[in-house]
Amino acid sequence: MENNSVPKKRPFSLQLDLSKFEPATEEEKRQQDVMSKSTTFFRDGMRRLLKNPLAVASLIVLLLVIATIVIAPMIVPYGYEEILSVNGRRDKGAKNLTPFEYSTAEKKYIAQGNSRFPHIFGTDEQCRDYFIRVVYGARVSLFVGFFASIIVLIIGMLIGSISGYVGGRVDLIIMRIVDIIYSLPDMLMVILLSVVLKEVLTFKTGSVLASLGTNMISMFIVFGALYWVGMCRLIRGQILSIRENDYVLAAKSIGAGSARIIRKHILPNCLSVIIISTALQIPSAIFTESYLSFIGLGVSAPMPSLGSLANAARQGLQSYPYKLIFPAAAICLIVLSLNLLGDGMRDAFDPKLRR
Repeated sequence: MENNSVPKKRPFSLQLDLSKFEPATEEEKRQQDVMSKSTTFFRDGMRRLLKNPLAVASLIVLLLVIATIVIAPMIVPYGYEEILSVNGRRDKGAKNLTPFEYSTAEKKYIAQGNSRFPHIFGTDEQCRDYFIRVVYGARVSLFVGFFASIIVLIIGMLIGSISGYVGGRVDLIIMRIVDIIYSLPDMLMVILLSVVLKEVLTFKTGSVLASLGTNMISMFIVFGALYWVGMCRLIRGQILSIRENDYVLAAKSIGAGSARIIRKHILPNCLSVIIISTALQIPSAIFTESYLSFIGLGVSAPMPSLGSLANAARQGLQSYPYKLIFPAAAICLIVLSLNLLGDGMRDAFDPKLRR
């Protein structure tokens, strides 16, 4: 027969006195069976992000904008540099049309039983559909913003990791270079690079680089040469504290190389800073491209940009104010949505801001 009695504690024994403990009830046993689902850093951050209504609304707006700039060129039968024509002839009366307005030639063409796609935002002074130009301008601005942010991320993460992990004289030299770059005026560097690169760079006609133009190439060079310093400082500051942890010392003790320690142990613990900084860098790059295009140092004609469209609309502001409203509203919508989404990602992924 099995003995279920609790053994008594001996007087000089260091064992616990089991008589002072009560057995768990059935309800307490069932509570132990209910275990929380396993999660990861990214999954937990996304769960927190989706609870932020402003961040969710911004994400929906950005998805709608991206869907528009991808799908609209497949539906709208006009090109961004196409001059409107009717029956193979240039439609000279399609100049500066208001939204959803047809020219005289188009009205006659429709009266004959034909169909004509409407001009949603009207036309410009060169008889080109304005809606498709705004769509392509938003596409160019988003491309510049994301590509520039990737450049800043790669350069800043690489140099910041080396500076923070190695330390010593290497860190001192890199930080002095960062201080020098911080002192350079961005606008002056863009102007100088644009002037120099126009004379130096030559691209094959019809190539991708030729379609981008020297102004856009110079912008990418400026982002890669100047704007990585903020990312570098943030990652360096994180690594200076992380490299003193015990798991880094354990990795060193088993012979792991510096590159592997940075890649496998240090950078994953800087993931929140990397995500937040990259998300906030995108709207900054878009805004920089917009005002550079506004002053004529951005995207080369005939490729449109939101900034260049706003600059062109400024000349006829009193007669055609809607031409400035559409690109300006697109810039505000994209930049505001990205800023709100970046703030939401900061609240969701930064462990120090979690309640």
